[in-house]
Amino acid sequence: MPLSSPHALDSSAVLAWYDLHARDLPWRVSPADRRTGVKPDPYKIWLSEVMLQQTTVAAVKSYFVRFTSLWPTVFDLANAPLDSVLREWAGLGYYARARNLHACAVTVVRDHGGVFPTSSVALQSLPGIGAYTSAAIAAICFDEPVAVLDGNLDRVLARYYALSVPVRDAKEQLRAALQVAVPHRAGDFAQAMMDLGATICAPRNASCLICPLQPGCMAAREGNPLLYPIKPAKAERPVRKGHAFVMLDAAGDVYLQSRPGKGLLAGMTEVPTSEWSADLVDPIYPLPANWRHRGQVVHIFTHFRLELEVWSAVVPPEGLDGGWWSEPALLGGEALPTLFRKVLAAAGLDG
Repeated sequence: MPLSSPHALDSSAVLAWYDLHARDLPWRVSPADRRTGVKPDPYKIWLSEVMLQQTTVAAVKSYFVRFTSLWPTVFDLANAPLDSVLREWAGLGYYARARNLHACAVTVVRDHGGVFPTSSVALQSLPGIGAYTSAAIAAICFDEPVAVLDGNLDRVLARYYALSVPVRDAKEQLRAALQVAVPHRAGDFAQAMMDLGATICAPRNASCLICPLQPGCMAAREGNPLLYPIKPAKAERPVRKGHAFVMLDAAGDVYLQSRPGKGLLAGMTEVPTSEWSADLVDPIYPLPANWRHRGQVVHIFTHFRLELEVWSAVVPPEGLDGGWWSEPALLGGEALPTLFRKVLAAAGLDG
């Protein structure tokens, strides 16, 4: 069995540590404030959890502050144009999250009167909310006694139990072991475990001497916690190649267009590109012009590596349909994903 000794976590020690060392986060209600009766805002917790998927707290803070300034409530977000949400999301990546975010806000307002469901099961009926996010919202906002297992906790538990297999091969056993430990203060416990994984039991460092779980941690007892979690065999990431075409008019404005409404980076803003394929073919330029090669950009998506050759030219404004011209000074406000900001930078523009 991967969990040779599935002894329960000491939740009281974890909570005592959290009461003293909880991180100050813009969406969080501190344990001291919780004791006075202040309750977390489900809207803010939901928004932060969606933003934090595949992203770090440091990267999310400024986005969260900007979103809640523009759209302080779920009603405001539901009434916002999707294009505005995508534009503000640009740079966070995984853009389907932004579309689901907006769809979820609309659903909460339309079907639930602006009030989020209070159980993890009911929350999963909303667009874009899966098992992890529903558990996090239900535990943090409503103290539902449910295990909240994210990537940080995977690492903490893999070390605590000296897990002999990759986490993905024992996920349900880890969830069951965590569930046993969930105390009455389920929300504070979930956030405490997140903080432990982010600050004490970090990916490249384990500060075992100050960790509240150290007495029961099997990896600490072995003396080398960084051996865990066991890494799974890594599949080779395929490579796709193509061309990106940065077109300028005589005034220096940049031609942009929207990507299709479905698929990768759906609905986001781009410069025209060729098809992305395994082999690089000769470029077929959108218009006849004096095209100049500006180098290559590389972008790593979850399932493939993309290599784009970047070309730029001054072109006549006629002959282009479906897009628009943007002044270079206004590019920062366009819904450009990181890939196309790289492309514009390679062409000498501040995207």
